[in-house]
Amino acid sequence: MNSPRREDAIELHREPDERIPVGLSACLAGQPVRFNGGASQSKLCLQQLSKYFSYQTFCPEMAAGFGTPRPAMRLVGQPDSPTLTYSNRPGVNLSARLRQGFAGKLDQFAELDGYILMKNSPSCGLERIKVYQPSGYPHEQRVSGLFTAALKAQYPQLPLEEEGRLHDAKLCENFILRVYAHRNFRVDVLDQPTPKKLITFHSRYKYLLMAHNQAAYKSLGKLLANIDRTELDQLLPNYFAAFMEAISKPADARNHSNALMHVLGYLKNSVPSQARQNIESIIHQYRQGIVPLVAPLTLLNHYIRQYGNDYIRSQYYLSPYPESLGLANRLF
Repeated sequence: MNSPRREDAIELHREPDERIPVGLSACLAGQPVRFNGGASQSKLCLQQLSKYFSYQTFCPEMAAGFGTPRPAMRLVGQPDSPTLTYSNRPGVNLSARLRQGFAGKLDQFAELDGYILMKNSPSCGLERIKVYQPSGYPHEQRVSGLFTAALKAQYPQLPLEEEGRLHDAKLCENFILRVYAHRNFRVDVLDQPTPKKLITFHSRYKYLLMAHNQAAYKSLGKLLANIDRTELDQLLPNYFAAFMEAISKPADARNHSNALMHVLGYLKNSVPSQARQNIESIIHQYRQGIVPLVAPLTLLNHYIRQYGNDYIRSQYYLSPYPESLGLANRLF
C-alpha cells in the first residue's frame, strides 16, 4: 500500500500523547476560585478529555483580584453593552476592573486550539448570560460573559464551548472536531504558509466540508481557484473564517450519508460489487438511525486502507480525531 508523499503528508490526527493545548475555566479544573470559595470540577474534562487536551487554566475574576469568597456578580444594563456589578450592590461598576485583570492575559492564548468555559458565569459564560434591567427582570436577549466576549473578539476562529454542553454527544463531537481542525490549520498551514499548504489542507478536508456544509464546500473551492491572483496574507484569514464557520454546527445524517457515498465511489473499480453493496446498505442503515456513524466509517476505512488511493486515504473525514475518543459510536 502506498502512503502519501512525505512532502505533502499531514497526519490525520494526533495521538493522545501529543495533547492539544486547550483553555479551561479554572473552576472546571477543580480550583477553588468560584464566588463561594468552591469549584465545579469537571470529570469529563479531567478524566476523559485530558488524555487528548493539555489545559491552560484561567479565572478572569481571580486575575482581576476579586479573591474568594466574594459577593455574587451579575450583568446589568443593556445587552449590547452590559455592566458587571455585584448582585447585592447593583450600583457598583466592576467592568473596568475585570477587563484590566484579563487584558494582559489574552495574548497568552494565541497557541490554544479551543477553550472550555463555565456556564452561567457573567465573565466566562458562552452565550446565554442574563442581563438584568433596573426592574430586576432580565432582558430577553442573552449575551456572552465579558471575558468570553473579549476572547471571541481577539480569536474569532477559536472553538469555544461550555462544559455543560459537552455532555451532549453531538455538541461534544463537533467541538472536538473543530479543535483538531483548528490545530491542523494553525500548525500545518499558518506555520510558514504557502499556497500549496492551503490547497493541501482544503483537499484533505473536502469530504468533511461536504458533510457539514455543501454550500461552503463549493464556495471555498471557488475561493481557492483564484489563489494565484490573491495575496496569501489576505486569503488565509478569509478562508479560515469561512472554513471554521462551515464546520461550526454538527453534520446531520443526510449530509454524512452523502459524503459517505462519495467516498465509497473511490472503491468502484477496486472492490467487488457485493462488498460495495454491503457498505452501501450500512450507509442507509446509518441514515435511518439503525447503526452509528462508526459502522460505515469502519467498513470504508478497512477497504480504503487496502484499495484506496493516496488522495482518499488522506481525507480527514475518515479520521478527524483519534478513534479512541469513541465519538462516532453514538447514534446521531
